Amino acid sequence: MKYLLLIHQGTTPTPRDASWNALSEAEQGAVYAAYEAVNEEPGVTCGLALEPPELATTVRVQDGRTLTTDGPFVELKEAVAGYLILEADDLDAAIALAARIPAAAMGGAIEVRPIAESTW
Repeated sequence: MKYLLLIHQGTTPTPRDASWNALSEAEQGAVYAAYEAVNEEPGVTCGLALEPPELATTVRVQDGRTLTTDGPFVELKEAVAGYLILEADDLDAAIALAARIPAAAMGGAIEVRPIAESTW
């Protein structure tokens, strides 16, 4: 089964913001090492990091017209910062890997969602 792991950044410090500088070099190194280890895990297809939510554009179509709104539709604290795809035997394996993603323990959350095997 394939799972999409959406990384909700929450209040997790990232190298893009001042809170990152509050971490020691050892803590920063541990975060980098943890992400590297997760990305090298068998069955993981690395996703891409996303730019900050304020650079997003939300698109809707209403009455045949394309409408765009600057920014994300969700609250900034819930914004998705990145993702990865995991091929695993079961949900428990996906949850175990999600728990190793630093954002899960640093103020964010990881949404684990099965990828549908059928097409539309």
